[in-house]
Amino acid sequence: MKGIVLAGGRGTRLHPLTKIINKHLLLVGNEPMIFNPLRKLIEAGIRDILIITNSEDVPMFRELLGDGKTFGAVFHYQAQLEASGTGSALLSGETFAGGENIIVVYGDNITTTSLAPYIQSFSRQNEGALILLKEVKDPRRFGVATVSGNRITDIEEKPDNPKSNLAITGIIMYTPGVFDVAKKLERSVRGEYEMTDIYRRYMESGKLRYEIIKGEWVDAGTPESLAEAARLLLKLEAQGGNRNL
Repeated sequence: MKGIVLAGGRGTRLHPLTKIINKHLLLVGNEPMIFNPLRKLIEAGIRDILIITNSEDVPMFRELLGDGKTFGAVFHYQAQLEASGTGSALLSGETFAGGENIIVVYGDNITTTSLAPYIQSFSRQNEGALILLKEVKDPRRFGVATVSGNRITDIEEKPDNPKSNLAITGIIMYTPGVFDVAKKLERSVRGEYEMTDIYRRYMESGKLRYEIIKGEWVDAGTPESLAEAARLLLKLEAQGGNRNL
């Protein structure tokens, strides 16, 4: 399995700071935001990792992270050729994936949980996708999944009256067929190719499985959640459970 970290976008919810720096390079606690998803992939045994970001930001990521040898991994960099949504960004990784299973992690996802058990679970899955969910107090802020058995039966995007408290995290595993699905996407009302539409395609075909993560998880895309993520990692650091890459 290979890893893909999505680290593009404009980070508009964190303006004005993100007018001059990519969101995923902001400090969370005492380290750049992107360190946490990279560390979680590496800890879980994923050593071949592609970082997809905006074309103008590739040099900054490369200067910060290098080729990955220092971290016991191999890092690759891909410019998202068109800023047209996460579905389009994922498609940029097709050549890198090379027909292997992939785990996709959004670069603003901060978590304390190990990804290894979920990757092991997915290794027994012959087709489709496995998405990680998290029970949250205010599901209206997130994409929300309704589940039945081990399948997702409904997906709502930031609903006013959510049917469940299960937020869709930005941690997803796919078999190689995901790129064929991504190529068939149509632009949403926002004019973008949405990752949510990929989830729905898998859900409608009965091939979208889920697991609920047990550790802490934060989507650090807003000022409030960025502060929450910083408190989480600083607390973990104080307990001796965090370290720099």
